[in-house]
Amino acid sequence: MREAGRVVARILAGTREAAEPGLPVAELDAVAGRILKENGATSPFLHYKPSWAPVPYPANICVSVNDVVVHGIPGNQVLKDGDLVSVDCGATLGGYCGDAAVSFFVGTGDEAGQRLLDVTRTALERAIAAAVPGNRMGDIANAVERTARKAGYGIMQGCGGHGIGTQMHEDPPVPNVGRAGKGMPLREGLTIAIEPMLHEGGSDEARTLADGWSIATADGSRAAHFEHSIAITADGPLVLTAL
Repeated sequence: MREAGRVVARILAGTREAAEPGLPVAELDAVAGRILKENGATSPFLHYKPSWAPVPYPANICVSVNDVVVHGIPGNQVLKDGDLVSVDCGATLGGYCGDAAVSFFVGTGDEAGQRLLDVTRTALERAIAAAVPGNRMGDIANAVERTARKAGYGIMQGCGGHGIGTQMHEDPPVPNVGRAGKGMPLREGLTIAIEPMLHEGGSDEARTLADGWSIATADGSRAAHFEHSIAITADGPLVLTAL
């Protein structure tokens, strides 16, 4: 999983470097495809079809822009200066998966958007810090929820983190809202993906776009998404999707 995670980290770094004003979003998917091929990995996103999806997912990665929270399909949309972009990607290598996401500005951002990025990243960091043996799943969820609510942000409902291993999505679910001290006990050896998705407008409501995959904020506010796959160990949480 660590090796698959390193491929994911390379994709996130490569797509972020390539993202610039005037670039079609589909080009970021092409960058991801090249990195996957160079590393002998495949995308668990490509052709993935959960029960709720109308069609299999058609790309290597998800690219969500501005008010799109998650599952954005990279197509002909052209990136503009100031766009807030979230890239979510996975890699399968040697039968194991990695999954992570990062959000960033294309070109020059603004102060309000930077605050959203900073708070969402902090929510992920605090949630990872809570992922230790003896804690419970609610401690992870509550770390995200408290960080978001204190900043006045909404939290994407119906989506969250998940177990990960030989499959991209496994049990247990890893929610972004919950009560500290509640939920399943966290045990050494558990591998999970933690992924806060926060809305700038403060509303939790979202809507699914016509493509059947992209989920956007109901009020049109911007969203940010950060994610890491981690292992819970006796020495603390181990991030698997870092370089």
